Amino acid sequence: MNSRCRSLNSHPIQRGPIVYWMSRDQRVADNWALVYAQELALSLQQPLYVVFNQVPSFLQAAPRHFQFIQQGLAQVSQKLTALDIPFCLLEGQPEDTLTEFATHMCAGAIVTDFDPIKLKVQWKNSVAKALKCAFFEVDAHNSVPCWVASSKNEFGAYTLRPKINRLLHEYLIPIPSVVKHPYLASQHPSSMYVYSSLSNSANLGLPSGEEAAWKCLNHFIQNRLFSYAECRNDPNKKAQSGLSPYLHFGQISAQAVALAVMQSQAPQVSKEAFLEELIVRRELADNFCFYNSHYDSFEGFPNWAKKTLNDHREDPRPYLYSYDSFESATTHDLLWNAAQNELLKTGKMHGYMRMYWAKKILEWTPSPEEAMTIAIRLNDTYEWDGRDPNGYAGIAWSIGGVHDRAWFERPIFGKIRYMNDNGCRSKFDVKAYIEKWNP
Repeated sequence: MNSRCRSLNSHPIQRGPIVYWMSRDQRVADNWALVYAQELALSLQQPLYVVFNQVPSFLQAAPRHFQFIQQGLAQVSQKLTALDIPFCLLEGQPEDTLTEFATHMCAGAIVTDFDPIKLKVQWKNSVAKALKCAFFEVDAHNSVPCWVASSKNEFGAYTLRPKINRLLHEYLIPIPSVVKHPYLASQHPSSMYVYSSLSNSANLGLPSGEEAAWKCLNHFIQNRLFSYAECRNDPNKKAQSGLSPYLHFGQISAQAVALAVMQSQAPQVSKEAFLEELIVRRELADNFCFYNSHYDSFEGFPNWAKKTLNDHREDPRPYLYSYDSFESATTHDLLWNAAQNELLKTGKMHGYMRMYWAKKILEWTPSPEEAMTIAIRLNDTYEWDGRDPNGYAGIAWSIGGVHDRAWFERPIFGKIRYMNDNGCRSKFDVKAYIEKWNP
């Protein structure tokens, strides 16, 4: 457990309530950070509080993303109440609200979730400086803790995979349950802290919370996992798990998902294909964002990719589109429009199509910098799992060759891997996909 945890400041643990600042991992079950916070509280015979800090805006998150979070947190609050663990919803900038809460409660230590996204890192750095008590970060999101798996920005899956596989036997284990907390809170936060603003009523088209996440997983294992290896790259076949929103918002543990898949009766080839995506590729994205602070810009591309894109900056583009044209799915390309319409209507886009989608944005914008800006804005605004290392790494792969190699040189792309609709036609029924998603 200790290797999952690292200290974010130099203050010692004091005698006082332990506060778990829930952020990336919004669940009670299978949550190493919550488990660590309770173990700390039990060892000190102190109360345990769980807080979630709500910020008015977060990158390009849309209102439905905040509603999805609130619906999930309403269930978290109920589960924690049954365990005699108070839940508090804070509102404001974390460096103000968290430090004020910790001071008000005379906290002995704060525990929070690992998250490599820059804004989250900035929040934690500010809180760490302002706190007068110990502050810890626990990686409850990855099967192998990010800083344990590797100490550097990896070149690709082929370099990270053996490092993770060597450690899986140690880390891919059942996660302890949180128990009913025996040390009850002697005081409650004042009325300045919000308790009752969590809503569980809005219909978002996607059920939120831990129970919904597990229902989605069980449906995938029973109905789709068996054919995952052969069907996963066909956007017309419902072969994907549908778990990405729940994994992104931390309503289900990837580690628990991996264990459930491993124990299933599905063919080994399908289990291996899914676990490659769930563990290696997903944790490679965290590695990229953790060790490369330019993960969302041209500067984050490998040197060979920057050179080849610079060499082709002046190449004529066959089409140039504005953000509005991309957003409204009004390009000349019916396949691209279909992918964008799928995103607009469902909040999701098939993984294979997301690669094609991003590469065409590179082809139809004046520069790779503008392509990155547009792709990230669209992804973060409309994808249920936007604002996530997977999204940033996937876009950087498509536009900037991150975790990829140099290919044959061609206009605009240089040596960046190219995709076109003919390649898609060899993979799946493009006409059927277009007819399904284009009005």
